[in-house]
Amino acid sequence: MLSSTARRGAAVLLSAAVLTTLSACGAAPDPQQPGGAASGDAKGKTQPGAATSAADLGGMEALVAAAEKEGQLNVIALPPDWANYGEMIKAFQAKYPKIKVGSENPDATSADEIAAVKSRKGQKRAPDVLDLGIAFARSGAAENIFASYKVTAWDKIPGSQKDADARWYNDYGGYVSIGCDAAKIPNCPQTFADLLKPEYKGKVALNGNPTKSGSAFGGVYAAALANKGSFADIQPGIDFFGQLRKSGNFIPVESTPATVEKGETPISIDWDYLNAGYAEQFKGKGVDWKVSVPSDGVYAQYYSQAINKDAPNPAAARLWMEFLYSAEGQNIWLKGHARPVLLPVMAADGTADKDAVTKLPQVQGTPNFPASTELDKAKATLAEKWDKALS
Repeated sequence: MLSSTARRGAAVLLSAAVLTTLSACGAAPDPQQPGGAASGDAKGKTQPGAATSAADLGGMEALVAAAEKEGQLNVIALPPDWANYGEMIKAFQAKYPKIKVGSENPDATSADEIAAVKSRKGQKRAPDVLDLGIAFARSGAAENIFASYKVTAWDKIPGSQKDADARWYNDYGGYVSIGCDAAKIPNCPQTFADLLKPEYKGKVALNGNPTKSGSAFGGVYAAALANKGSFADIQPGIDFFGQLRKSGNFIPVESTPATVEKGETPISIDWDYLNAGYAEQFKGKGVDWKVSVPSDGVYAQYYSQAINKDAPNPAAARLWMEFLYSAEGQNIWLKGHARPVLLPVMAADGTADKDAVTKLPQVQGTPNFPASTELDKAKATLAEKWDKALS
């Protein structure tokens, strides 16, 4: 999840591509910031919850000290086998042993993350940081539930891949792909058109519900592009899965590592970095997982990071962001077969893990990205029509 040259080119292509995602619209950052801290105390010193950069706290050493004083970081929806988050959390804890990382509900969706922020406002168990599908990052910013914070690498992140007010910024991305267990499927599908073949009855799955899951959302978008749809028209993708469902090919089972290993979802439409991870994870366990990026529906997308405006551990939240956007953090994602947002810069300055770059899935074609208005429309259309189409 494959010629080295092709992989390298595809990786740099995705990370260097200029996204058309517009800055989210919403209210300006509230002066009353995370953790109940105002912009400054009686002595004028900036509190962690109001810091919009490490410099506001006096630099990285001061940020580390403040985070270690909190001693806790609450993360949510970070499966260990998703883009190498297991190693990411371990590396962060190894670097900052005084900070305990509490990882809750690893299989939660982007919608679940937003719900947790709202329902736990003011509670110590509220999530400090979020990893979200872009549509959910935009909607959360519009609802003014994220803090404004510029990581040290802020200027290296392309302007089209971050909110102008620093309430979210893209982190890692990938392409929608088709994973297939060649040990159980004689002829693995290579395109969306292939998935309609009778031989795949009861075998095709998505990673979740597209109204809640960013990866499943991407799968439907890719199917739309493969069936004469567009970023402005996701309906053909909904119709495609409705057709798959009626034919019996599509099964309403969420594809996970467990379902892949057990053979319950022998064909899974998912991000290429996840499918590539399965290929490595289950090698030698009776699963011969093959990965292909369908040429008839090339769709790439980044996920985004955000800090809870009312984070119970605001300093640790900001330190986590600094770690993710350091060369160390970006390379950990890269080792997980994901394409980090800073890859072009790292490739240029020599800090990118060259071996990890060569292992990225092969992709043909140039990625395009939907505009913010198109994302909003697609999300609304799915919410209205998905369940009916699949019933």
